[in-house]
Amino acid sequence: MTEVSSGSGLRIAMISLHGLIRAHDPELGRDADTGGQIKYVLELAAELGRHPEVSQVELLTRQICDDRVGPDYAQLEEPISENAKIVRIPFGPKRYLRKEALWPYMEVFIDQTLNYFRRSGLPDLIHGHYADAGYGGAQLARLLHLPFVFTGHSLGRIKKQRLLDLDSEAANLEETYRFTTRAEAEEMAIETASLIVTSTSQEVEQQYEVYEAYMPERMEVIPPGVDLTAFYPPQEDEPRPPFVDALTPFLKDLDKPMILTLARPDDRKNLEALVRVYGESPELQQRANLVLLLGTRDDLRELAPGQRRVLRNILTLIDVYNLYGKVAYPKTHVPTDVPDLYRLATKSRGVFINPALTEPFGLTLLEAGACGLPLVATNDGGPRDIIANCQNGLLVDPLDQKAIEKALLRTLTEPDQWNKWSANGITGTREHYTWKRHVDRYLRDVTEIVATAAKPTLATGRKQRRLPQFDRLILTDLDNTLTGDEAGLAEFNDLLRAQGDNVGFGIATGRKLDDARQLIEELGLPIPDLLSTSVGTELHYGEQLTLDRSWQKQIAFQWKPEEVRKALADVEGLFPQSESQQSQFKVSYEIDPETAPILGKIKRILREAGLRVKAVLSLKMYLDIVPVRGGDELAIRHLLYKWGFSPEQVLVAGDSGNDEGMLKGRTLGVVVGNYSPELEKLRKLPRIYFAEAAHARGIIEGVNYYNFLGNITIPNDRIE
Repeated sequence: MTEVSSGSGLRIAMISLHGLIRAHDPELGRDADTGGQIKYVLELAAELGRHPEVSQVELLTRQICDDRVGPDYAQLEEPISENAKIVRIPFGPKRYLRKEALWPYMEVFIDQTLNYFRRSGLPDLIHGHYADAGYGGAQLARLLHLPFVFTGHSLGRIKKQRLLDLDSEAANLEETYRFTTRAEAEEMAIETASLIVTSTSQEVEQQYEVYEAYMPERMEVIPPGVDLTAFYPPQEDEPRPPFVDALTPFLKDLDKPMILTLARPDDRKNLEALVRVYGESPELQQRANLVLLLGTRDDLRELAPGQRRVLRNILTLIDVYNLYGKVAYPKTHVPTDVPDLYRLATKSRGVFINPALTEPFGLTLLEAGACGLPLVATNDGGPRDIIANCQNGLLVDPLDQKAIEKALLRTLTEPDQWNKWSANGITGTREHYTWKRHVDRYLRDVTEIVATAAKPTLATGRKQRRLPQFDRLILTDLDNTLTGDEAGLAEFNDLLRAQGDNVGFGIATGRKLDDARQLIEELGLPIPDLLSTSVGTELHYGEQLTLDRSWQKQIAFQWKPEEVRKALADVEGLFPQSESQQSQFKVSYEIDPETAPILGKIKRILREAGLRVKAVLSLKMYLDIVPVRGGDELAIRHLLYKWGFSPEQVLVAGDSGNDEGMLKGRTLGVVVGNYSPELEKLRKLPRIYFAEAAHARGIIEGVNYYNFLGNITIPNDRIE
C-alpha cells in the first residue's frame, strides 16, 4: 500500500485539467481555455514549492499529444520551480479538447490518477481548480479519504445567468457550455471541500450563494498575487521594448496615451462595446489610441467559432467607425511582451480598462496596477475589491457606454488624479496582492485542515497484494442483469465454471447481504469472490464473505441517516421501503414518479439541509441515499486500489441507474440489452459496450466483445 507523505512538509496535489499548461512561456490567450486560470495555478504552484512548509507540489493536468499544439504538452512531467512540477495524466483522446468536451472522460482521469498515486504515494491534500477538476478532485478525495480544497475561478450558474441577460437562448447555451453537468460538478466540489478559496468577498456573498451546498463558514477570501519581478513601473533608463514594433503598423501617432485592454475574444469580455464607445467618441479618439491585445492567432479562420465571431465583429466596427490609425490589434505576442506593454501604456499616461460583463477576479488589473497604470473596470467581482484596496481607478457598469466613456476621459484629462491613481496602484498591489501573502494565508488554513483530518484508510503501509488466484474479474449487477433469463443464466454459469480459478466473479447489488446471498443460492451461482451490497456501502471478499472494515470506516464520514429521514419525511411521492431494505449506510425509498420531485430537486433538499450524501435513482422507482463516500463506483475503485488490480482486467455489467458509476472509467463496461433508459446517456462514452442481448446473455456478449477470456482487446477504447 502507498502512504501519505510524511516528514517536514506538505505534499499538495493541485488539479487543473483544461487549457494548455506548460511551465515556460505559457501561451496565455491562445484560446478561451488558456487564460488567467493557467497563470494563477502556475504561479501558485511555484510559490508553494518555494515555501519551507511544503515538500512537494504536483500540478496535475491533461497530457495532450497533438501536433497542432506542439510537443511540450505531451511530456509526462515538467519542473515549475524547486519542489513544484507539472504531472500530465493521459485521459480521453490524445488530441486537444476544449473544456466542455472533457466531461465524458472524467472517470478515466480519476482511474488514471489513482494509478499515479498508487505508484508515487498519496498527497496530504487535493486542490481542484474549476468545475472539471472540482469534480475529479472531489471524487478522488472521497475515495482516498483526503482533505479537499476547491477554487471555482468562475461558476457555471453565474456565467449562464450573465449570458441569458444578453438574450442568449437557453437551449443553445446548454449545448455549448454543458451548464447542467458543470453545475452538478460544482455542487459536488462545494459539498466535498473542507476549504473553498475565493478571490473576493463578492464571490462568497453573491456567487456561491446560488448553490445548494453553500456553506460560507468553509469559504476563505485569499486574493491571488502578482509576479512583482515582472510587473513593475517604467524605469527611466530602460530600453525601447521590442513590442513597439508590433504597434507601429497600426497607429499614426505612437506618442498618444494608450487605452489598453488585454482579453481573449469572448462575448463575456464585452470587447465590442469598448470599440463602440471609442468609435462613437471623437474626444477619446483625439486624446488616445486604443490597443487591444486579444490573445494570439496565426490565422483568424482557424480560431474557435465564438472567438472568430467576436474578432470579426471588432474588425467590422473598426471599419464602420473608420478607426484605422487609431486602433492596434496585434496578432501575436510572447509572455514577456505583456509587462512591457503595461509599462508603455504607463509612460504614455494612459489607462487600462477591463469592460467584462462578469469578472471573478481580474489578474490583468493587478498587473496593470503594479506597473502604475490607472484602471477602469467593471463593477463586478474582483475589480470591486482591487480598486477598493488600491484606490487606483474607477468602477463602471459594463452595459453603460456613456459611463465607460466618462471614466476613460476623466482618467485621461485629470493629470493630478492620474498621478494619484498611478502611485496608489504601485503601493496597493505590493501591500495587498503578493503570492507570498497568498501562500502564507493558504498554508495557515490547509495546515490546520490536514492536521485534524483522519488518516486515510488506504494509507496503510502494507505490501501490495492482489485478489487471490485470478487475474481478471467479471463484476455484474444482480437483479435484471443476471436474473430474467434462466437459460442465459445457465450459459453464464457454465462459462464461469469452465474458467476455474482464472477468472474472478463479483456481484454489485442494491440488496442487503442476507437477501443477496439467498438469491445467489436460488440462482445456483457460485459464491462470489467479491460481493458489494447495499448500493456499494458494504464490501465482502472470498468464500467466507469477509467484511472490508477499511471501507466501512471510510464511508461513515458525515453519515447522518436520521437527518436524511427527517429532511425527506414530508416530500411528496417518497415512501420508505420496508425495514428489510434499509441498512446501516443506506436509506431507501420507493418513488411515485407522477408526484415525486425530480432527482435534482431531491438532491437540492438534502444539500440545503446541510447533508453530505449521495442520492441514487434506479428504474425510475427506487431511491437510495448513501454516504457521500459510498456507492458502487467508489467501492469498486477502493478495492482495485487496495488490492492493486488493473481496471482493464475488470469487466463490469449492469442495467440501471445505480450501475452508472461503476460502468464509467477504465474498467470494461457492458450495458445489457434490457437496460433502463437512464443509462442511454452513457452510449458514447469510451469503454462502455451496449449489448443487443438481454440479461445474462448480454454479459456473455460483452465478454466476447472484449475477448475477455483471452487476450483482452478494447475496440471502443478511443472515442474521438
